[in-house]
Amino acid sequence: MLHRHLTHQDFTLAAIDDIIDRGRRSDWEELACAALANPVLFNKIAQVCAAHTENPYAQRYYFWEHYAQHHAA
Repeated sequence: MLHRHLTHQDFTLAAIDDIIDRGRRSDWEELACAALANPVLFNKIAQVCAAHTENPYAQRYYFWEHYAQHHAA
């Protein structure tokens, strides 16, 4: 996914937030595959999602938080 405000394609916290917030299914699949290959990304995903869980309408973040918790355990 090309990030509109980032000049790299690494899975940084900002990139993960961008993917969750405005990514399409193919972007989500890429993030999920990358996280399965590098479990450290599950911690980053959980960290990003924790900043959004106060919003009850942030369903994308709730989904990814659950996904990260399930696979990190």
